[in-house]
Amino acid sequence: MAKYKAAITGIGGFVPETKLTNFDLEKMVETNDEWIVSRTGIKERRIFREPGKASSDMATYAVKELLEKTGTNPEEIDVVICATVTPDMQFPDTANTIALKIGAKNAWGFDLGAACSGFLFGLTTGSRFIESGAYKKVLVIGVDMMSSIINYKDRTTCILFGDGAGCVLLEPSKNEYGFEDADLHGDGSGAKFLNMKAGGSLHPASEDTVKNRDHYVFQDGRPVFKAAVSGMRATTLKVLNRNNITKDDIDWVVPHQANMRIINSLADYLEVPKEKVMTNIERYGNTTAATLPLCLWDYEKKLSKGDKLIFTAFGGGFTWGTVYLTWSYDSN
Repeated sequence: MAKYKAAITGIGGFVPETKLTNFDLEKMVETNDEWIVSRTGIKERRIFREPGKASSDMATYAVKELLEKTGTNPEEIDVVICATVTPDMQFPDTANTIALKIGAKNAWGFDLGAACSGFLFGLTTGSRFIESGAYKKVLVIGVDMMSSIINYKDRTTCILFGDGAGCVLLEPSKNEYGFEDADLHGDGSGAKFLNMKAGGSLHPASEDTVKNRDHYVFQDGRPVFKAAVSGMRATTLKVLNRNNITKDDIDWVVPHQANMRIINSLADYLEVPKEKVMTNIERYGNTTAATLPLCLWDYEKKLSKGDKLIFTAFGGGFTWGTVYLTWSYDSN
């Protein structure tokens, strides 16, 4: 048995002001608004264009909002977990850069690179830290500046991704609500379908990797779509059955914002009405590790103490999973 139950006690978010609409993309690649909306549900995405700034800066904006809303002193933060595939640099960890920028002088931190499942994995990891009794305040951040690794001449990927950051504060629950259960998975055989080939130790940066555009996201959409639908369905069903939850018990489904068809497929499979499914993909696109916390950020005022939330995501590699959480405070 866990010593404590971990609860989300605050949310912060940030999306850049600059919008990249489908009509903007029509001028860049062979596509159009109707084609993009019908296949993805995306109408626009946000692009971070502040000279000399990076993922840590978006995360810092989000965290500072959270700290102000919750009245939290940054020096009280024990751990910073940053889920991202677009770190400022290979090292040091972006988590430690964020800690410096927010004034979390007493925190240690690390990056978690599970792609679109990153926040889900980070939420589970941070909750375990709280449950152990070793830490009292853990920041879990999902941030990605996908515009930095997207080829805007590749219509299979450039229509999908945007930039953004979201974060939550985890603390020991003051009631019976909080983190309840998780089912997480990984399958390295999926790497060939969704990856960024160069920049690591296998293919270090070189003239050839730059020339071959190997530092951009590559995606083979069809197998990724099929794996996402089946993976998210299976892991969600497992968590529901393990916790004796029916469709009528669910207050909110918080799905990764990769594709509206995937989201609708999951909602139909669970027989959950669309009004119980958090979506903002039409405005932000796929912000990778930031999609789940940005959903919470957008819907926070609609959440009530005791609400049952089901989070589920699927990411490159492949990675996927589901988290079941009960909401710990009245957000209004």
